[in-house]
Amino acid sequence: MSSRPSARENTVDGVLRRSARRVPERTALRYGERAWTYRELDEAVTGAARVLLERGLRSGDRVAAYGHNSDAYLIGFLGCARAGLVHVPVNHHLTGEDLRYILEQSGAALVLTDPQLEHRLPGGVRALPLRDATGSLLERLVDPPGTATVLAGGPDEGDLAQLLYTSGTTALPKGAMMTHGALLHAYASAVLALDLKETDRPVHALPLYHSAQLHVFLLPYLAVGAENTVIDAPDPYRILELVSAGHADSFFAPPTVWIALAGHPGFATRDLGALRKAYYGASVMPVPVLERLRARLPGLAFYNCFGQSEIGPLATVLGPHEHEGRLESCGRPVLFVEARIVDERGREVPDGTTGEVVYRSPQLCEGYWDKPEETAEAFRDGWFHSGDLAVRDGEGYLTVVDRVKDVINSGGVLVASRQVEDVLYGHPAVADVAVVGLPDERWIEAVTAVVVARDKVDEPELIAYARERLPAFKAPKRVLFVGRLPRNASGKVLKRELRDRFGA
Repeated sequence: MSSRPSARENTVDGVLRRSARRVPERTALRYGERAWTYRELDEAVTGAARVLLERGLRSGDRVAAYGHNSDAYLIGFLGCARAGLVHVPVNHHLTGEDLRYILEQSGAALVLTDPQLEHRLPGGVRALPLRDATGSLLERLVDPPGTATVLAGGPDEGDLAQLLYTSGTTALPKGAMMTHGALLHAYASAVLALDLKETDRPVHALPLYHSAQLHVFLLPYLAVGAENTVIDAPDPYRILELVSAGHADSFFAPPTVWIALAGHPGFATRDLGALRKAYYGASVMPVPVLERLRARLPGLAFYNCFGQSEIGPLATVLGPHEHEGRLESCGRPVLFVEARIVDERGREVPDGTTGEVVYRSPQLCEGYWDKPEETAEAFRDGWFHSGDLAVRDGEGYLTVVDRVKDVINSGGVLVASRQVEDVLYGHPAVADVAVVGLPDERWIEAVTAVVVARDKVDEPELIAYARERLPAFKAPKRVLFVGRLPRNASGKVLKRELRDRFGA
């Protein structure tokens, strides 16, 4: 951390500071019954930074955040940034060894937590409650109005702002080291690619520990001076209520939430005319689901957002005017991202050929915290290897085929699970589906569909349905029925768990 203020300030907390100077009395944030102007929010962040430093924390110390959505959660994150501390968001569903692993691997010196979650923390961990039992902010976290302490010095753009732990769908989570400068580049990319405006009224429903909600939407929207509403969870009723009342006109959600929203009775009956922008991403949106949404709301502008934690996390966007004829595409790279499609030897492949997506970008993380081997493996030949398989067309649009580790080798032929899943989503009895390869004596890996059914249907019917629409080698050899699919915080199916459960 520098010893004196910099005239070239380019930090995460500076996003809020600049908006507070530009539009101080505009409402920045609503949560529950509370509302904060940009001036008030900026003063609260300075107060939180002071409180953290008074607890003996020093520049570069890691501070974990283990809590639900709230205004306090945001103030805690920005307070860490202003104090030069490294924020470590933790999925509030984690318990036991999963929780202990992230706290220990990150070396967290303090945990900001909600009181109702504090009992889950491992013994010996220093904790500071973000809120009291009634849900109100603890007064000691903020300075009295108008008396915000001016902090000496501050972080530089090259300092770490956050450790973003990856989803861990195939291995233990890794902490992507995000600098202030990388996140600022990501915010600029998001503002431009997603048409974020100060006149928008976004609702932020996904957990704020999730990088997409925090870094693709909430912070960029604070940068442009919009009025933001944070709610506890992506509850379809609450979202529809805010939209129909005119309090929200845009929001982001993964496909699982959009599916739940489309299935809610209010989706067909409420006046949703105020909704102008619909953002989706974090996992692959089934084309049949997107088609149903567009048919119900033909005037709604849909944006497909694609990327991963290591790149801030937005890498490509498919804008509203680009959807026609490209519903499977995730769009083209955003402002500060360069992407290539390469083979297993790192050579760029021709358009129309499947390969791995690799990136170069100032948005990229610095590597993985305390994991030099994994960092070296991911950053090869001057590019970050994403682990995503995709195809690029002649106009530069990317279509994600699968994760490298999820491709199925069936009888020596590679099968992309997404194509099979899209076909099965077209069956009216299929509510949710994941396709994996399971060990098989004849096929090496048998294409297997794990299905959540909404109506009565059996295995022969679904196999026959798929065979009518796919080559025989791609159709499922087996169909297994479950009550729900295991998913991580971003809505991605944990296929590793399915392979472990059914592959024994």
